[in-house]
Amino acid sequence: MSHDRHTRGATHATVPNEKNKHILIGMRDGITGEFKLVPKAEAVVSVFDSNFLIGDGIWEGIRAKNGRVQFAKDHINRLFQSAKAMLMDLGLSKGQLLGLIHQTLDANSMSNEPHVHIRLVVSRGLKSTPYQNPSVNIGLPLIVLIPEIKPTDPAVKERGLRLITSHIRRGPPDVKDEMWNHISKATDVQASIGANVTGADESLMLDLNGFVKTCNSTNFFIVRDGEVWAPTKNNQMQGITRQKSIDVCRAHGIPVRELDFTLTEVYGADEAFCTGTFPSQIHVTEVDGRKIGDGVRGVITERIQQLYVDLAHRDTERTRAEILDEVTGPRKCKL
Repeated sequence: MSHDRHTRGATHATVPNEKNKHILIGMRDGITGEFKLVPKAEAVVSVFDSNFLIGDGIWEGIRAKNGRVQFAKDHINRLFQSAKAMLMDLGLSKGQLLGLIHQTLDANSMSNEPHVHIRLVVSRGLKSTPYQNPSVNIGLPLIVLIPEIKPTDPAVKERGLRLITSHIRRGPPDVKDEMWNHISKATDVQASIGANVTGADESLMLDLNGFVKTCNSTNFFIVRDGEVWAPTKNNQMQGITRQKSIDVCRAHGIPVRELDFTLTEVYGADEAFCTGTFPSQIHVTEVDGRKIGDGVRGVITERIQQLYVDLAHRDTERTRAEILDEVTGPRKCKL
């Protein structure tokens, strides 16, 4: 098999699991408000659905370990922030949404599965007629929960990533705010196509000023002289794993800065790595044909990987009740 065919989509390469053929999909109907668990083959939406017609919806990629949602507060807060920005009333509380996730995990007997990935998709809902304006929408948004057993492919994690710089730029927030976790991912799809046709694993994307920002589906870091550099968060995904990687650096004495930097500084970096909910951290060996450092995973990247694993483990060792309390926030005292 050629290199390009083997590595396409490498940041999200997974070990296949037969159980995924028989999963139940959680679906909250926006018209009736009813929540159902539907066999995969029967989980369908209307052709009048907002996501299908105009790509109007939001989403989250979430990890769960042994029935506990990893970094639940961060993911649910991000989803609700996107919903608020899009003026989308989800019609339920943060705690109720976590409850639907738990129902879906339990219905699929995933309480002992350590590598569950959930795609949470929210469509603005049903439309009375094909038209972009939400004024023709009926009822509440449709909520879909797709849980799969998806451990990352260890071969890809060991090999690392080859990146190519895309001609597609990350736009400013007054065009399309990249902080929205919106279904409309056309720019990222175009960047992905560029990586596919060149045999790279991902595309590295710049902002309109030519500074390095992010990859098409992951966030990006470099290491220079023992210091971790993260691109400033504007014009890119509001990455939870990105922030957790920065947090563990600060908590353990690893120098880390958020700043603007150029491709020249990437080419001369000692290490580079990408982050995301699915791959966690995965090292970069090459960018635009330039070998990064020694072309292998660096010691600082490896240290951050281990610190992140420990952080995620502590987070999912808590009980569901403890996680729910964190998601819902402190209870208000009655006067």
